[in-house]
Amino acid sequence: MIERLEATLEKYNHLESELAKPEVLSDIKLTRTYSKEMSDLEDIVNCYKKYKKVLQGIEDAKEMVNDSELGEMAKEELKTLEEEKEQLDKELEVLLIPKDPNDSKNIIMEIRGAAGGDEANIFAGDLFRMYTRYAEKQGFSYEVFNSVEGTAGGFAQIEFIIKGKGAYSLLKYESGSHRVQRVPVTESNGRLQTSTATVLVMPEADDEVEIEINPNDIRVDIYRSSGCGGQGVNTTDSAVRITHLPTGLVVTCQNERSQIQNKEQAMKVLKSRLYELQEQERLEKEGNERRSKIGTGDRAEKIRTYNYPQNRVTDHRIGFTTNNLDRVMDGALDDIIDALIQEDQKRKLEGEE
Repeated sequence: MIERLEATLEKYNHLESELAKPEVLSDIKLTRTYSKEMSDLEDIVNCYKKYKKVLQGIEDAKEMVNDSELGEMAKEELKTLEEEKEQLDKELEVLLIPKDPNDSKNIIMEIRGAAGGDEANIFAGDLFRMYTRYAEKQGFSYEVFNSVEGTAGGFAQIEFIIKGKGAYSLLKYESGSHRVQRVPVTESNGRLQTSTATVLVMPEADDEVEIEINPNDIRVDIYRSSGCGGQGVNTTDSAVRITHLPTGLVVTCQNERSQIQNKEQAMKVLKSRLYELQEQERLEKEGNERRSKIGTGDRAEKIRTYNYPQNRVTDHRIGFTTNNLDRVMDGALDDIIDALIQEDQKRKLEGEE
């Protein structure tokens, strides 16, 4: 572990030195690349520097243990430093786990009502509120780019972007089928019903991701917006649907005011979808890495149940249960997400990747 940490520190110092050179600073792209690499290493470097100080402190305390005047104080200091070293050992182990290159990215999230008719759409709307409330609590922002409202409320489908550093690292475990158990407002007989909504989470393909889209490979259709987009949204043919012919992917954007804005947004989403396809292919080739993940990431996988009568939420992938469903639906997802992250780290530390 020490060899890896020394190599990381050496790389960090090298990047710091490079960023001080005028020829590097004059190259915006190179400066951005080096700065991002430094930022990715910063937590490890800071923890390792602290670790080295603790190791030195342990050596100094050991030399003083037999001192007639300072021996007792040195023993107490040694005990404290040994405990701190043990804690830092664990932190460094986690920090050295290879990072997902997408962790710092924004996300594109798609929620659809699935089994359960109107109630499934209402639940999809509840999930949308849950995730956007969570995003707000994290200091993130969000923007809806396409929505199809349910006839009794909620959404048959809603697609949106959550913007904020680390959004993907926190919400990447949410892809899958979410099940709700409750008496629907649409149920006149007061019977408990089970409905589902599916969630898909993708990293937004930023400028650093090289995805080339041949103009001849896409078909662009323009039509009248039908979603909620404010005053005048339905008065012009501004909605855009882009079909990527080689893959059959279809992206729709209708919540911007102009056709140009909708097309730009749709192209960004298409780029992200193609990037996600590339990532899936890469993981399939690597095989074991996908198996080590929390779940498959497939939107058909049953991952979580929201039981309203018992105020309970259960994540089936890790056997985690909390009896704070009301708070969870208001965006208090921290306990669930922390449990998922810890389990993911545990599996990687056990070498299951």
